[in-house]
Amino acid sequence: MERLVEIEKISFEDKDDVSIRPSKFSEYIGQENIKKNLHISIAASKKREESLDHILFFGPPGLGKTTLAYVIANEMGANIKVTSAPMIEKSGDLAAILTNLSKGDILFIDEIHRLTNNIEEILYSAMEDFRLDIIIGSGPAAQTIKINIENFTLIGATTRAGMLSNPLRDRFGITFRMQFYDTNELSKIIYLASKKLNKVCNNEASLEIAKRSRGTPRVALRLLRRIRDFAEFNNEDSISLKRTLEALNELGVDERGFDELDLAFLKLLTESQNKAIGLNTIAAALSEDERTIEDIIEPYLLANGYIERTARGRIATKKSYDLLNIPFKNLF
Repeated sequence: MERLVEIEKISFEDKDDVSIRPSKFSEYIGQENIKKNLHISIAASKKREESLDHILFFGPPGLGKTTLAYVIANEMGANIKVTSAPMIEKSGDLAAILTNLSKGDILFIDEIHRLTNNIEEILYSAMEDFRLDIIIGSGPAAQTIKINIENFTLIGATTRAGMLSNPLRDRFGITFRMQFYDTNELSKIIYLASKKLNKVCNNEASLEIAKRSRGTPRVALRLLRRIRDFAEFNNEDSISLKRTLEALNELGVDERGFDELDLAFLKLLTESQNKAIGLNTIAAALSEDERTIEDIIEPYLLANGYIERTARGRIATKKSYDLLNIPFKNLF
């Protein structure tokens, strides 16, 4: 039981997040198609007085998967319990969580692709039949214990949908791919967040931060907090474009939202003269782990056409050569 208490006490990454996070769809900016479909599903489930079907969100980190889970719980009038796959190490951990759920509760599992096989197998019957099938012992003496649990909704989030097993993925009735945000959406998010942080960001400053946020709300809010520090240090009541440009320059974030690591990554690829470079080689050259490159650096570069993934590795596109002012010729 101690482990369950630990899981339920997971906190936000920053105390400001509690006030910044939207609590309902009308406050949630972006992902319009997802919101529309969820609104219909939630209304239908409440009308039938049933639990919402299991939901899977996938896409790059920082696009609002966790926030949407909280919004769904609020819209459903349900309690939500949050954990991440790496914290569920044994079948007993999952059993403790599931048996403590009340009817209609929502269980959010982040990084769900990292669940072990034996944990996944327990989830199958829990998701389909709201029952736990737990095997005790081994060999001829093994016994299966069946425990009924309350109807609940599982919301899974992953940055790597391809790593989910087919049996697990097929048990989600609702699946959504999160999309990068456009500049106007991010600008609205930044402005509203700045009001909640009591340091209003003017329109020009909001747009400038949005342009450099890589289409990602988490990046936008992180930059906003740091720029707020600069404004606070200079005894300013609001965030101006001048202070924003100064802060972004000091933070090493260029006009496209690239930092030193992004530029080092692109420089490495362009120096290869169109020869594909493997992920492990890139990780070693940049002194970064492969997950950071795949989950943090690459998604935005891929989505915006700066790099390509091939069977042989990563290749820089002409867009990257233009960015770094490197002639794109004699490469084939």
